[in-house]
Amino acid sequence: METNEQVRILQDLIRIHSVNGNEIAVADYLEKLLRSHDIDVTVDAFGDRRANLIAQIGDGTDPRILGFTGHMDTVAVPDPTRWQHDPFGGEVVSGHIYGRGAADMKSGLAAQAIALIELKEAGHLPAGTLKFIATAGEKLGTPGAWRLEKQGVADGLDALVVGEPTGGNVVFAHSGSITYRITSIGKSVHSSHPDQGINAIDGLLHFIEQERALFGDVADDQYLGKVQHSITIIEGGKQANTIPDQAQLFGNIRPTAAFNNQAVTDRLNDLVDQVNHQTPFQLELKVTQSFGPILTKPDNDFVQLALHAAQRNYPNDVELKTINGATDASVFTLNRPDLPVVVLGCDSWNMAHQTDECTTIPSYLAAIKAYKQIARDFFN
Repeated sequence: METNEQVRILQDLIRIHSVNGNEIAVADYLEKLLRSHDIDVTVDAFGDRRANLIAQIGDGTDPRILGFTGHMDTVAVPDPTRWQHDPFGGEVVSGHIYGRGAADMKSGLAAQAIALIELKEAGHLPAGTLKFIATAGEKLGTPGAWRLEKQGVADGLDALVVGEPTGGNVVFAHSGSITYRITSIGKSVHSSHPDQGINAIDGLLHFIEQERALFGDVADDQYLGKVQHSITIIEGGKQANTIPDQAQLFGNIRPTAAFNNQAVTDRLNDLVDQVNHQTPFQLELKVTQSFGPILTKPDNDFVQLALHAAQRNYPNDVELKTINGATDASVFTLNRPDLPVVVLGCDSWNMAHQTDECTTIPSYLAAIKAYKQIARDFFN
């Protein structure tokens, strides 16, 4: 495939609005592209314009299955006027492709699809099966990955490459992600007599003060470092002259392999119990999302195979790294904790979710080559 066609495919994907949804349009585009090259593909639509896609190549003489995966949704564009480039234009300027999803992660998605096409067109079919898994809703609740997990799509995988942006670095571990809600229940009274009520906002403030030190004694993970934690949303009160009887906050925590999701949840529960028994405030905890950390040891054969492929094909120096972000791999490894996983994609993790999000064309082309290299080396 010529470079201009590879670039056009990424531009086409960027121009499809799939902000927190509408993955069906991306899936339809990829289905048409892959079928035009005689590649088996299935689109699984599950309502509200959501869809997953699965495609595969290989002659099946080797029983092993290598997975490539990426998500088809993007985050929102809060203020398009702040962009110098059309967020859905796919503009090419000075070797960069701009637009929402250019980095996270329509570049990885396009590169994986093109890798399948080019391997097939060149007559380099894997001896086993190379499975391309494109998911819906990674940014909000991962409904696509959960649906695929229930369907057993990942059960037979022997290794998995996640195409999130890494700048060519091979990520062998990433943190988990827990999102939780604390609801504070108080007693509403007129603000002229605050002592007769219980201010639900004060209950949240008490929790926030304790939360700051909640993980201070947790030892650093060997690879993922500290447990990162933040309060990200606060809501409370309806009227300025009324003591609020309800308020809530949301927080996000990044568990590590050394201090996992259960340990984090237990500590949150302990803090809520402490507040409820020792103060007049009453708090309720609800974990709304929980994804586990991913760790494949850096000396694992598959990690080293991916590193070799990246070093051979990326124009920049690449290395083994970890990230604090989470991916669909947390769902796919739910029943396969031993599944070797690497994250490898175009520039750069820091470009994800940014104004004037972009990727570089050299990195995008290198990702295509690296994915093909991984597939060839894995089955050889």
